[in-house]
Amino acid sequence: MGGPESVSKGVGSGDVVGDRELRVSDAEREHVGQLLQRAVGLGMLSLGEFTERMDTALAAKTRGELNAVLIDLPGVRLVGQPAAPPSTFVNAAPSFVKRPISPGLAVPSQVTPSNVVRSRLSGVNRRGPWQVAPMLHLNNWLSGVTLDFTEAIMSTQVVELHLDDYLSSLTLIVPGEATVDLNALDLIGSSVNNKVRTGPPIGPLHLIVHGRVRFGSVTAKHPFRAQLRKLMGG
Repeated sequence: MGGPESVSKGVGSGDVVGDRELRVSDAEREHVGQLLQRAVGLGMLSLGEFTERMDTALAAKTRGELNAVLIDLPGVRLVGQPAAPPSTFVNAAPSFVKRPISPGLAVPSQVTPSNVVRSRLSGVNRRGPWQVAPMLHLNNWLSGVTLDFTEAIMSTQVVELHLDDYLSSLTLIVPGEATVDLNALDLIGSSVNNKVRTGPPIGPLHLIVHGRVRFGSVTAKHPFRAQLRKLMGG
């Protein structure tokens, strides 16, 4: 019975189930979501493709359904496939390299942790001269996140933020001439408060915020000192 696709027998039924029909766990779905986020950061997927594939991954019940969202991405090992030698992963692109998915899965070295803000029951603050990627992915549950762009090191004028937040608050602090577009957010039981201009992007920074916020809040504002000067007519 040995072969590339192992089988198992249903208890008491004698049925044979292939690897593609095996059920997947929440941990596997979540990790596939992380791989899709990294694929966006590498320019392999558009935001629209990412959203469509994430919906498919979250609804997947079997390995076959979950693997479908990864099958055309180079350098990704699919759920339930045997591990290849370590050197094979380094030379993977553009061919596929496959291995069982797990929370410690290695990813291409071009992806940096600064592309992703992910927290659970936590508080996250990015302030001072932090390096801002052209696209940021936020996935926060029951957390408070503050991104302060006033002293940040920018690589592009336009920065895109993709949100997938649940019961969390996001505060965006931007320089005086910056603009923030929050109009594309999908809100479920949430609130948005934009205290800065939405555009056009004529200043040093323009934030475009996409994605979904469930039972949370998003606020865009200037630093407190700038707000105080405006109130005093300075």
